[in-house]
Amino acid sequence: MQIILQLFLLVLGFVMLIKGADWFVDGASGIADRLGIPPIIIGLTIVAMGTSAPEAAISISSALKGSADIAVGNVIGSNILNVLIILGVTSVIVPVAVNKTTIRYEIPFVIIITAVFAALGLYDGRINITDGFVLILFFIIYLSYLFVMAKKSWGGQNHDGGERVKRKMPRLLAAVVIGCAVIVLGSNVAVDAASEIAKICGMSERFIGLTIVALGTSLPELVTSVMAACKGNADIAIGNIVGSNIFNILFVIGISSVITPVIYQREFFADSLICIGSVVLLLLLLLNREHSLKRWGGIIMLLGYAGYFVYLIG
Repeated sequence: MQIILQLFLLVLGFVMLIKGADWFVDGASGIADRLGIPPIIIGLTIVAMGTSAPEAAISISSALKGSADIAVGNVIGSNILNVLIILGVTSVIVPVAVNKTTIRYEIPFVIIITAVFAALGLYDGRINITDGFVLILFFIIYLSYLFVMAKKSWGGQNHDGGERVKRKMPRLLAAVVIGCAVIVLGSNVAVDAASEIAKICGMSERFIGLTIVALGTSLPELVTSVMAACKGNADIAIGNIVGSNIFNILFVIGISSVITPVIYQREFFADSLICIGSVVLLLLLLLNREHSLKRWGGIIMLLGYAGYFVYLIG
């Protein structure tokens, strides 16, 4: 009876995520269009931070409760899922074109900060308050870079509010806020249900963090990216994933470790290397004439995650 209830809640969470993501993408892309801001900037900021809210809430609460395996595993697992599963699934549905600046700057930045995160954790087996401030400093640098990009983009646009502006700003903002709230609530319902199902089946905390909780907290990114790509907003899809991975490491772990030291077990180093490898794979698959993640590339990424999952249960 208990498992039937949890399965019902899991499905309910998925439904909320789909509807919330639909509103969220419509609102975010509408704001980008209205203000003349490139969708990639919206994807790297508003959408990325909004869909990373579940990771932030779960990791911080897990750290406070002493469940460090779930806190670290959630972030590492989510970042691997974001690249291999979410971009893999999205590109199988529709090829994802990527902006040149994303290939040159944002994706390499993800590789760098993931390596820094792994090095800090491996050094003394934990991410302490000093390490947390280092990560937050990187986050401030990232936000400054986005501000400069947005300023340049704004300066090059015509803001006369021409024919393309159809919807009013209050309605667009309401769609973003309500969509984000439904996404977070739906994700929490889905994660709680998935975690209960995992516990009933007797799975370890590290495995739950790297898979069940990571998948649950990555559902907003999955649904949002697929919806964005299907609606022709591929820049939001890729920006969402890249921005979420940066936000997860620099803000989520940074804030968590400032509140309380986060234990980084040596077993997580292998997962961190796989996380770096997944982003390197993404970068290599994008080095083509069209700078796009094609369907065959998406299949390779999905097979890569299948191999990682076999490693986890082995």
